[in-house]
Amino acid sequence: MGALVAGGAVLAWAVSERQQRHIVPAEEPVVPHGVASVLSVLRSSAVLVNEDDEVLKASAPAYALGLVRGHALVSEELAALVGQVRRDGQIRETELFIRRPGLSARHVTARVAPLSSRLVLALVEDRTRERQVEAVRRDFVANVSHELKTPVGALRLLAEAVQDAADDPEAVKRFGGRMITESDRLTRLVQQVIELSRLQGDEPVEAPSPIHVDEVVKTSVDTSAIDADARRISIVTGGTSGLEVFGSAEQISAAVANLVANAVAYSEEGSTVLVSTKGLPDSVEISVVDQGIGIPEAEVERIFERFYRVDPARHRSTGGTGLGLSIVKHVAATHGGDVRVWSVEGQGSTFTLTLPRRKQGTDR
Repeated sequence: MGALVAGGAVLAWAVSERQQRHIVPAEEPVVPHGVASVLSVLRSSAVLVNEDDEVLKASAPAYALGLVRGHALVSEELAALVGQVRRDGQIRETELFIRRPGLSARHVTARVAPLSSRLVLALVEDRTRERQVEAVRRDFVANVSHELKTPVGALRLLAEAVQDAADDPEAVKRFGGRMITESDRLTRLVQQVIELSRLQGDEPVEAPSPIHVDEVVKTSVDTSAIDADARRISIVTGGTSGLEVFGSAEQISAAVANLVANAVAYSEEGSTVLVSTKGLPDSVEISVVDQGIGIPEAEVERIFERFYRVDPARHRSTGGTGLGLSIVKHVAATHGGDVRVWSVEGQGSTFTLTLPRRKQGTDR
């Protein structure tokens, strides 16, 4: 009996050993539990890299940004950063410039941290838009400062000239007239900077109201009448009457007035400026046509930039600030419309402001 029991125990042990040898140990998951779910909902560009520099998981924005191709990191700078973090386990953050074939380069910030002994996580934020806005802000401040220096410096010089010519009434009168001109230019610049700062968010008008286009055109023409008469320029109005749009009367009047003022300023003496209106089923077009110097084809895309001038040498004589067309563009955007230009150098230009038409008997 003892031998039988001992034999049974040996047999059971042998069977147990054989079964254990055939049991496959549970493999550790490649991506830790929950990480894949988190990466799938992240709005940031996230990339999970293993010890062989292979991308195990990446969020959709990472592919859209061009950080990952297949199972590899495209950016050599980011790959090098991942390698450094894996070696010393220290979290690192840096700014990178991602260049993509056939696409615009992107400015990003990358934060790389170890997730485990084998895995490294990289979080990348696209800061291109922020950098562009910051660059525009710096340029805007610099340009405003430069533009303000000109009339302010001129006023100081003219004031000194008046003091020196105190005994010469004719000279005082002449310098005084120049001071008024520079003062008007300074006032106009400040007003346009304030107006542009209100509009540059391109947000819809808060309290829109019905606007008669005929009244807007009349007011805009009256604003430039004195300058036009001084240069024997005829401003002719025409087109469809009785049209209405919906929005801010002040903003739309400012936009049309800027178009008319530009047409007068850049037209030859004795020429004609035409302001016409046209009603379409869903929109209203206000066109300003001049016979001026025109715009070179290469410059057309830039004329709506702030402070940009096709002919910088002429802005002193025309009194322009370089903000008028930028204001027109933002007014169009805030009202759900647009502005376009047709121009031939030496033949003139046509600016057309398109605004949504107000339907009769409605409040929109």
